[in-house]
Amino acid sequence: MRYKFLPHTADIKFQAYGKTLDESFENSALAMFNAMHKEKIKSKIKKTAKASGKDLESLLYNFLEQLLVLLDSKNFFLANAKVKINEKNLKLIAELWGDNAGDYSIGLDVKAITYNNIFVKKIKGKWVCQVVVDV
Repeated sequence: MRYKFLPHTADIKFQAYGKTLDESFENSALAMFNAMHKEKIKSKIKKTAKASGKDLESLLYNFLEQLLVLLDSKNFFLANAKVKINEKNLKLIAELWGDNAGDYSIGLDVKAITYNNIFVKKIKGKWVCQVVVDV
């Protein structure tokens, strides 16, 4: 399982999993975009994103925020991501593939990432990222 959605009163909460930290961030990105559109997105456009943080949680927050900026400013809807994290410097670079958001019907609109209940940790040998997004 790459990610799962959890109950939340007003917003969307999910946990994303990975064998590596990189993979858990990739699956967090996919979960956020899957919350907005359930169908398969074509990988026609390639973009890059960079993020940094003071800890793993802020790095995840800043990465997902960069993806929302790409959606809002460039109309880029994510289909897939390949993330490389430098844990020592708390920086990442991501190769992103996706398509023009205007070609798809978007259900829920993710407005923002929140720090509410956010965590990034290793549990039973796998990485888990938990995120709540404001819709």
